[in-house]
Amino acid sequence: MMMLRKCFYNKSVVVGSVILFIMILIAIFAPALAPHDPYLTDGTMALKGPMEGYPLGTDELGRCVLSRMVYGARITIPYSLLSLAVAVVIGVPTGLLSGFYKHLDNPLMRFMDILMAFPGMLLAIAIVATLGQGLGNVTIAVGLGSMPAYARLIRGLVLSLKEMPYIEASIAAGGSDLRILTKHILPNCVPTIVVYSMLEMAWIIMSISTLSFLGIGATPPIPEWGALISAGKDYISSSPHISGFPVIFIFVTVTGFNLLGDGLRDVLDPRM
Repeated sequence: MMMLRKCFYNKSVVVGSVILFIMILIAIFAPALAPHDPYLTDGTMALKGPMEGYPLGTDELGRCVLSRMVYGARITIPYSLLSLAVAVVIGVPTGLLSGFYKHLDNPLMRFMDILMAFPGMLLAIAIVATLGQGLGNVTIAVGLGSMPAYARLIRGLVLSLKEMPYIEASIAAGGSDLRILTKHILPNCVPTIVVYSMLEMAWIIMSISTLSFLGIGATPPIPEWGALISAGKDYISSSPHISGFPVIFIFVTVTGFNLLGDGLRDVLDPRM
């Protein structure tokens, strides 16, 4: 209850939560909010600015920009969450094992060091080049690009938690490794995982959008935000609304996750 009260009085948490709540509502109720079919083309309405019936204008094929943006929220946000899940599901256990078992620490962390030697975006592009193009492969690639940071973060926490008296007492009492990891160590890592995940979501959204912009993620006519920006880049001088509004959506969503992450860090784990 005290934690909820602290969150309620933290401005960053409140503002970030409101922003993300609105974006989630937009994604859920996209069919009701979209004034037109996001895939419907109309050559007579191509490259029109904001007007009645098309609040944010139309793209080069006469499709409603607003409709494609709200449907894009149904693609960008869920796929970003899936990418985050890939990073957490692989990175957290890797960090737990590396920090808890000395004989696994060196080989696992050396492998993580190799991965972290490459910038996250470059690593994601290399993985996509191996797996093939497509939004699904981009989701996996970005998740794998984020995974080493989780492994490093959790390993450091485990190494410090192992020195705590109650952990040493549990080991001395003959507690199984699985029980110690799941009942004592992992729960103490959860606040840090939550905070870092909110901040990491901002990078993941931008990464997926960037890869789609480069043409190796979502392919036309999928209305992913990065793909929408890419589609409008050739008309940026005459019809800036095609790329401009998706940029605003990405900026607002990323800001929401950053604010929520910063606020939760202050509330849950001020040491980060």
